[in-house]
Amino acid sequence: MTLITLQNIKKDFGIKEILRDGSFSVEENDKIGLIGVNGSGKSTLLKAIAGIETFDSGSVTIKSGARIVYLPQQPNLNDDKTVMDEVFNDSSEKLRLVREYETLSQKIEAHSRGESHSSDDNIEKLTNKLTRIMEKMDTMNAWDLETKAKIILSKLGIQDFDTKVGSLSGGYRKRISLATALLEEPDLLLMDEPTNHLDAESVEWLQNYLSSYGGAILLITHDRYFLDKVTDRILEIDRADLYTYSGNYSYFLEKKAEQEAADAKTQHKHRGILRRELEWLKKGPKARSTKQRARIDRIHDMQDVEFKEAQSKVAIDTVGRRIGKKVIELHDITKAYGNRTLIKDFSYEFTPGDRIGIIGGNGAGKSTLVNIITGKVEPDSGKVEIGSTIHIGYFDQHSEDLLNAIDVNQRVIDYIKDIAAFVTTSDGSQISASQMLERFLFNPNQQYSPIHKLSGGEKRRLFLLQVLMSAPNVLILDEPTNDLDVQTLSVLEDYLESFNGCVITVSHDRYFLDRTVEFILALEEGGNLRLYPGNYSVYLDAKKIEEKAEKVQETAVKTVNKREATTDKPENTNNQSDNQSRRLSNYERREYEKLETKIAEMETEKAELENKLANNSSDFAKIQELSDKLSTLNKNIDKATERWLELAERDS
Repeated sequence: MTLITLQNIKKDFGIKEILRDGSFSVEENDKIGLIGVNGSGKSTLLKAIAGIETFDSGSVTIKSGARIVYLPQQPNLNDDKTVMDEVFNDSSEKLRLVREYETLSQKIEAHSRGESHSSDDNIEKLTNKLTRIMEKMDTMNAWDLETKAKIILSKLGIQDFDTKVGSLSGGYRKRISLATALLEEPDLLLMDEPTNHLDAESVEWLQNYLSSYGGAILLITHDRYFLDKVTDRILEIDRADLYTYSGNYSYFLEKKAEQEAADAKTQHKHRGILRRELEWLKKGPKARSTKQRARIDRIHDMQDVEFKEAQSKVAIDTVGRRIGKKVIELHDITKAYGNRTLIKDFSYEFTPGDRIGIIGGNGAGKSTLVNIITGKVEPDSGKVEIGSTIHIGYFDQHSEDLLNAIDVNQRVIDYIKDIAAFVTTSDGSQISASQMLERFLFNPNQQYSPIHKLSGGEKRRLFLLQVLMSAPNVLILDEPTNDLDVQTLSVLEDYLESFNGCVITVSHDRYFLDRTVEFILALEEGGNLRLYPGNYSVYLDAKKIEEKAEKVQETAVKTVNKREATTDKPENTNNQSDNQSRRLSNYERREYEKLETKIAEMETEKAELENKLANNSSDFAKIQELSDKLSTLNKNIDKATERWLELAERDS
């Protein structure tokens, strides 16, 4: 069934046409990814569907009773509320019932203790009202909502539910808003960059949650793995036109390439025919016959046909500075805030060709490490040495240098000219600041517009251009994928492959890390930093192996301790003969070899079951089924591990 239909919608911001006669619909259970270059109008379209913006023309038809929830990039929350109070706002009937139930319960409890002096707190009235609310909660199956809220918040990295919203960073505020949107379970969920500020673990959880979400989703995201796993349709905005593709992001890329090739072939054929017809026309034929007049009219019609040129590609082509042998050296760096140590006795020498990805949970100290390297933060102990030839280009995750430290009324081209009026490309030629801006998809109108007229993503793209035009030989990228469109990211990835210098990247974007880094530097508990060879996927494989080994070791220790506590046998005085009599048979050896693989498989299945439990917390029948499976699986894991330990002991 159709939830929403948009027909012939149009949106124009004067200097830029956003949407031109666009039409599409959203069906129940659709999972749609909205893509397009920064500034193409993606966020504007979401806001208009949510009723925050208006279309200039066209019609929007919404199914009667359909509930739509919009998650913006920058949510507006009440600083004075606690996390749970903000989550249980008044926008959802279920959430409102739960909050009212808790309030009434507290009043009745206070009355029973003799602490209530309000005339409104008549115990009989309160009890009757509570009974009615409980009946509604039964009908709407709202009893598990608070538990579900805590599960979702925990999965998104929020553990303290009573902390004030005002004390939290922008990233955590976005997580609260995300949790609220998920709890409301609307018919259509509109999400603008939901993965921004989430660590890799939270992104993976959200990806799995949305994949099995019962309603429809229309989302904007730069995370290409996320798009591939969650979406089954792609909606593209390309120079004010809307195009829809059935399939995920990988399917879209394939079909987009085919369409561009077909369009180019059609355009080439059209130009060839028109050229021959114009040559005929130059000979001055007289329109004496109906056929000749028709041919001349057809030529004029062909001249009026306009083809949409293939989308310009962001081009990054600048010459970097020479880089010496000494790049950046960290010697015994330590940094703590209060009782919390973020970095402890860390030493590392960056080399000219390093491609390092820095990862860790939110608040682990990634940006602190980067700020120590760039000199913005002083370490508590240790020192930083930077080579004499080093010029650092720093792409700040908050774009503070762009958004706060400059005059936003300054024209775009003047901002770039402050860096360089001309830049030398890799082939030795020089291009102007205006030409460089055109390569970064800033048309002449935008170049002479003030910076505040740009969208958030366009400002990020402008800042990236400014960083690269300074010709760095060390690039530090702090969350570079936030707010950049997938096209710009793809070209940035290609650029980094040929960049003649050191690249240090802080990112949660799994796809970007897989494409651009050769080592992972992981910030772990207690301020420890560990270096893993390979990209992010290789790192994940290594961590899974470590975790499995740790679980087997923990189980082994528990089993040994259990045996020591329950077994009281005299020591065997004839160890040699005992060992000989207990050697593994061929059958037992095969069993021993297979058990380790079997245990690992069961551990993986256990993690999947636990994830399903979190995602189905409102379905009691499903919870019971999954809990029974998990209980049986835990028993099988314990039994298999105990048997493996027994055989391992005899094989030693």
